[in-house]
Amino acid sequence: MASKKIVIIGGGHNGLVAALYLADAGHRVTILESRDRVGGAAYTDTTTFPGFKFSKFSYLNSLMLKEIVEKFELTKYGYKVLPRNPSSHTPLPDGRGLILGPDMAKNVAEIARFSQKDAVAYPRYEHALGELGKWMSAMMTMTPPSGPLPRHWRDIKSLARLARHIVRLNPLQMWRLARLVLTDPVTYLDSWFESDVLKATLHTDEIIGATNLSGYVLLHHVMGDAGGARGVWGSMRGGMGAISDALAAACKERGVGIFRNTEVLRIDHDPIRNRVRRVVADMQVTPSYRAQLALEADVVVSAVNPSTTFDTFLADVHTPAIDRIRQKVARRDSSSGTFKINLALRGLPHLRGTLQGHVWPQHQTTIHISPTVQYILDALEAYRQGRSSPKPILEVTIPSVLDDTLAPVGQHVMGIFGQFVQYDVNGEEYWQQVVLPTLREYFTNIDEILVGKQVLTPRDIERELGMVGGNIFHGGMGIGQLFCNRPTASIADYRAPIQGVYLSGAGTHPGGGVCGASGRNAALEILADIRGGRI
Repeated sequence: MASKKIVIIGGGHNGLVAALYLADAGHRVTILESRDRVGGAAYTDTTTFPGFKFSKFSYLNSLMLKEIVEKFELTKYGYKVLPRNPSSHTPLPDGRGLILGPDMAKNVAEIARFSQKDAVAYPRYEHALGELGKWMSAMMTMTPPSGPLPRHWRDIKSLARLARHIVRLNPLQMWRLARLVLTDPVTYLDSWFESDVLKATLHTDEIIGATNLSGYVLLHHVMGDAGGARGVWGSMRGGMGAISDALAAACKERGVGIFRNTEVLRIDHDPIRNRVRRVVADMQVTPSYRAQLALEADVVVSAVNPSTTFDTFLADVHTPAIDRIRQKVARRDSSSGTFKINLALRGLPHLRGTLQGHVWPQHQTTIHISPTVQYILDALEAYRQGRSSPKPILEVTIPSVLDDTLAPVGQHVMGIFGQFVQYDVNGEEYWQQVVLPTLREYFTNIDEILVGKQVLTPRDIERELGMVGGNIFHGGMGIGQLFCNRPTASIADYRAPIQGVYLSGAGTHPGGGVCGASGRNAALEILADIRGGRI
C-alpha cells in the first residue's frame, strides 16, 4: 500500500489521535494548528500566573479511550491519571453535605444520613446506570451509518452492527434506556429517589455543557473509566495539557509534522474528479513575517468545528451536496451557557463546616455548588429567559490537592466550571456580582487567599478555541444531534462529499469530551478507504 500525503487541520486532541493512527500505518502526516500550541481545550496554562499551572478549559479526564492510551503507550510520554476518592461533594448552606465516590459502602452510609430509602435504592440505580453506560460506551467506537437511507454497503454494515448491539440489551434495560433518554430527567430521578441533595448531585451530570436537562448527557458522563472506575473522573498530573503533550510526543516519534501558528484558509479540490487537491494556509514564520503555504494532499482531515469546515475551508465550493450540508450544519444547535474561571490561591480554601487549615476529602472532589433541584431548575429557567443566572451552578475543583506540580508549596489552583450565562455576558461584572458572592457562601477565606483570576465566557471560549457559540461539544448533544445525525445525517460516517476529505472533530460522533474517539474512528475509516483503493 503506497504511503499517502495526509494533512490534518487542527491540533486538538482528536486531530492528534487521528494523526497517530494514520502515521502508525505508515502515511506521511502533517498537522496544521492555528494557535501557538496543540491540544485545543486540553491545555495546561503555565504563563498567566507565574508559578501556577492550571487546566484552562477542560479540567477532568474519564472518557479517554484506553485503547488509545495503551496502543500508543502514552504513559511513556507523561500521561498519568490521578484517581479521586471520594469524587464529588455537594455542600449545603447549613454546613452539611453529601460526599460520593467509587466506594459503594461509603456512598450508602452517606446517603443514609439523608434518606434510608435512597440508601437502599442507590446501589440498584448505580448498577442499572452502569450497565447502560457500559453499553453506550461501546457505541463510542462505532461508525454511524450515513443517511437518511443506506447509500453504500458501509451503511448497511453499520446498521447491522448497530442492530446486533441493540439486541444485547434485555427488555428491562431497553425500557430503562428509553425512559432515561426520552423522558423528563427530573421525573426519572424522582422515580428513584426522595432526597433532594442526592437528586441535585445526580442532575449536575445531565447539564454539563448542555442547555437542557439531558438523560443522554448523564450517560455520556458515566461512559468512561479513565478516572479509575466507570463514571469516576480523575485529574491529570500536570493538568489536562499532559494528555495533549503525550499525544504530540507520540506523534513526533512517528514522524508527524506539526506546524503551529498556521491558519488554514481553504481546501482546494478538483471539481471535475471531485477529489481533494491541497490545503492552503497562512503561516507565521517570524513575529513580523507571514507566508502562504500550499500543501498537496491525498487526504485532508478537518478536526475542527463542522461550521468552520464548511463555512470557511470549503466556502468557495458550491455543489448541491456541499451547499445542502452547509445549510444543515448552520442550523445545528450550538448554543452554550457555560463559563470557566481559573483561580490562583495563596492558601487552601476553607470549606464551611470543616476545620480550617486541614486538607479534607472534600477538597479533592468536584464540589457541586447546586444544593437543590430547584436551584438547578431556577438557573436553567433564568438562562431560557435570556438572563445569566443570578445563582449559577458551579463545579469547583482544586486539583493541586492531588498534584503538587500545579502550584508552589502551600498554594493552590482552583477551577470553576459554571452554568448558565448568556453568550455576551460581561465576565468581570459577573464574577464580581454573582460568582464571588456565591463562592463566599461556601469558602469562608476565598477573599484572603485569592491571588489572581481568569474568567472565560462563552464568547471567550469561541474566540480562543473556535468553538461556535462557545459550545464545548462542537454542537449540542441533544437527542436529535447524536450518532447518525452528528453533525448531519449525510456525513455521519466522517466522510465529506469530496473524495479525500474527512471530519474528525467533536462535532462528529460520539461528540464532546476528551475521549479521542472521533479522531480514532475517522482515522480507521480513512485507512479502510485507502486499503480499498477508494483514495
